[in-house]
Amino acid sequence: MPTLKEIDLIKEIVSYFEQNIFEQHINASLKTHSKLKSYSINPIVVKYLSKVLENTYSPEGVAKALFYPRVLGTSINTSFGTRIQTMFVELGIAKGSLIPGMDIEFVDKKDKRKKWCQLKSGPNTINSEDVKPLIKKFTDTIRLAKTNNSKLSNTDFIVGVLYGEAEELSMHYRIIDKTHPVFVGKEFWHRITGFPNFYDKLVKALHTSISNLDTRDLIKKGCDDLAEEIKLSPLFRF
Repeated sequence: MPTLKEIDLIKEIVSYFEQNIFEQHINASLKTHSKLKSYSINPIVVKYLSKVLENTYSPEGVAKALFYPRVLGTSINTSFGTRIQTMFVELGIAKGSLIPGMDIEFVDKKDKRKKWCQLKSGPNTINSEDVKPLIKKFTDTIRLAKTNNSKLSNTDFIVGVLYGEAEELSMHYRIIDKTHPVFVGKEFWHRITGFPNFYDKLVKALHTSISNLDTRDLIKKGCDDLAEEIKLSPLFRF
């Protein structure tokens, strides 16, 4: 059975998601991403994408070509990554790290050692060119700390992956894991909160929250508003 402390923490995180990620994304979709001035437009690509989406070059097709990837891709992914880091600090789950390149610091609830953590969203969110710089950053920091007689080890500098399973980790993460632990999904949330099944319960609670969101006509209204601006813009000829 979950403890009262665990239940309260899940409620706090769900509330944070609702206010700072979901609601802000909905508001930005309707107030910012539905405005033509918020886009840098490639006229050739946008005309092609309009044809793909609507089988014609039209204001509605252009609006969808611009609006869909922004709202369903880059906008929410960017806010998710930046907001989660802030959430850990604001809710007192971790502290912001004073070490350049590290996102948060916290006491690992499993081994009771302090951890310096770089946060990543999912199990495939780094590229091959990210691996060596990340390992070097960890190594340089440990070397500097040891000159000050600090008893640090490689395992005190970690990568925390917010969602996913260990078997889903890309080979890039697996390379890092040989030197510095990569904790993903359930394991990461256990270490930062102290509750073994926190991740599964949080995901379930977030799914319930998402089901209750009012997103009726969000995409249609955003596209319609953008299409109206496109019709009047000198950038396009239909």
